[in-house]
Amino acid sequence: MYLKIHPETPSQRQIRRVADVLRHDGVIIYPTDTVYALGWRINNTKSEDKVSQIRKDHKKRTSFSLICKDLSQVSQFTKPLDKSTFKLLKHNLPGPFTFLLPASNKIPKLYKSNKNIVGIRIPDNNIPLQIVEELGEPIMTTSLRNTNDEVMDYLVDPQQIFEKYSTQVDVIIDGGLGNVEASTIVDCTNNEPYIIREGKGELVS
Repeated sequence: MYLKIHPETPSQRQIRRVADVLRHDGVIIYPTDTVYALGWRINNTKSEDKVSQIRKDHKKRTSFSLICKDLSQVSQFTKPLDKSTFKLLKHNLPGPFTFLLPASNKIPKLYKSNKNIVGIRIPDNNIPLQIVEELGEPIMTTSLRNTNDEVMDYLVDPQQIFEKYSTQVDVIIDGGLGNVEASTIVDCTNNEPYIIREGKGELVS
């Protein structure tokens, strides 16, 4: 299914269709404020296996991130945050950042591992935020990489994404051209935040 959804004013009817696909073990490709990404319902091993096949890298579930709608939802999946970390998140989210945070006791159950760190994203894009709102829970996510032997980059054109992945996923959302830069990853699990991957966006302290 190919859905063209406006990133500023998403159609609620189309958002409901996408959420319904996720509820029924579907995998989607959707836009963020950085690159296009793969998304599926949390704790859905069937969808997760499909994502691993698509990526052809057998990515470990421990490195998947959660897309949340707001900081209140984030707090359900992390340990209580100290004031400086909460301030950092509040100043930079929604935005093009993945924050690594100490995980709550929900996370090992979701990831089926002894994971004690969780990656959190609140992208500055209404499409994923409204999907999560309609679904009533975060979605698991990982970036959509274009892997060709020696070349690895990000596809930015939704039409090209459709041509390549239309038979492998259930929904491809066209939210306009994507970016070539992924999110900046910030590790907040120690005393001081540490940028472990420079990407789009400038962190505001």
